[in-house]
Amino acid sequence: MRKPEVLSPAGNLEKLKFAVDFGADAVYLGGKLFNLRAKAGNFTLEEMAEAIEYAHSRGVKVYVTLNAFARNFDFKAIEEFVKEVKELSPDAFIVSDLGVLSTVKEIAPEIDVHISTQANVTNYRAVKVYKELGASRVVLARELSIPEIREIKERVPEVEIEVFVHGAMCMAYSGRCLLSNYLSYRESNKGACSQSCRWKFYLVEETRSGEYIPIEEDSSGTYIFNSKDLCALPLLPQLIEAGVDSLKIEGRVKSSYYTAITTSVYRRAVDLLVSQGKEAFEGELPLLMEELKKVSHRPYTTGFLDGKEEILQHYESSSYIRNYKFLGIYREGFWEVRNKVEVGDEVEVFLPEVKSFTAKVEKIEVLKKGKLQETASANPNQRARIYFDRELPLAEKAILRKRVRVTAGV
Repeated sequence: MRKPEVLSPAGNLEKLKFAVDFGADAVYLGGKLFNLRAKAGNFTLEEMAEAIEYAHSRGVKVYVTLNAFARNFDFKAIEEFVKEVKELSPDAFIVSDLGVLSTVKEIAPEIDVHISTQANVTNYRAVKVYKELGASRVVLARELSIPEIREIKERVPEVEIEVFVHGAMCMAYSGRCLLSNYLSYRESNKGACSQSCRWKFYLVEETRSGEYIPIEEDSSGTYIFNSKDLCALPLLPQLIEAGVDSLKIEGRVKSSYYTAITTSVYRRAVDLLVSQGKEAFEGELPLLMEELKKVSHRPYTTGFLDGKEEILQHYESSSYIRNYKFLGIYREGFWEVRNKVEVGDEVEVFLPEVKSFTAKVEKIEVLKKGKLQETASANPNQRARIYFDRELPLAEKAILRKRVRVTAGV
């Protein structure tokens, strides 16, 4: 079985390092302009240079998103951006606009071009056209089924095919939506989407101005456009057999913890399938799915991939399910604390190879001015040694987390 790439999101430099350290083959990131995640931290040129050096030194590729739809007045800045970024030697630009594609090929012909899912590619003829225009990879629209993906790869085998396998989905066609523009004056196709589709909506009868009628008779209103989150992990064998070259995880605005867990799960799943086969993968699938339920997510769906009729919208709430809190990461003999940890906490230690262990915190020593000081708790941004009620197989980059029983809003 051929081995596809695990492609992880990098919303800022820390998240990039988490993605690389937890097993990504490649990461995708954006500069401060012209990418479709304006609310991600994103990268200055200096940060991008550091990110590319960090990734390349560990054998990981970096793709730079340039997938906003451009207007005439944008091109001077786009041209300057491409000139500057090409000097950093990224592995590819991700574009959706034909004008941007031609600009990249003109200024940086030595760098690969990937066609964004925003271009809504749903057929093999479109893939052939993009190949003729110089693209080496196409990120297919999320609306396709696995048989459709297989046919595209069979008809155009020389073009790499990338498919989203995990993360948030859009109620519009591959993200081509104007709700945000109309309702909050934030342009979704320039990366500033306010997720207006996830707001609470009510009916108003035209002769009864000011009377708001709930579509559903409950206190939370309704979420008629609110989609579930994609999780294609159970379909990985079929996707690989269909010839998919890259498995893409959505989530540049998600947390470093999300990046670490999702990357490590898909890394483990791909390695299992390729090295040990489908039976080994299916034996471990329940455990891997449980791990994906421990990151912030909406109810999961396999989307359109398996061709089954399924309700993809989630009508009850637009809230995320957040059952675990990220407490810290283990580096060089210390825990780098991200959320408060206290003596007596029941915690889990997660290892990058997707193994977790439960324990109770018995003692905490916080590093202050080069000295360890015993304390009842450790607060964010502290380095600490944490002792548990049982011996644990701690490893570099282990994650500390705690189960919580809350569901927070978007």
